[in-house]
Amino acid sequence: MQTKKDDAAQLERFKETARQLGCDEDEAAFDEKLRRIAQQKHKDAPSGERPK
Repeated sequence: MQTKKDDAAQLERFKETARQLGCDEDEAAFDEKLRRIAQQKHKDAPSGERPK
């Protein structure tokens, strides 16, 4: 069973890893990245078709 001290240490490790990976808590930044990803077409998909 984890103690509150262990939980706090794990949370700090998670936050540090997220920072190193360039994660951002800003909702607008997330929405912009999601919009870019959602608009990309698969290179093998015929025009107008979404990849499955």
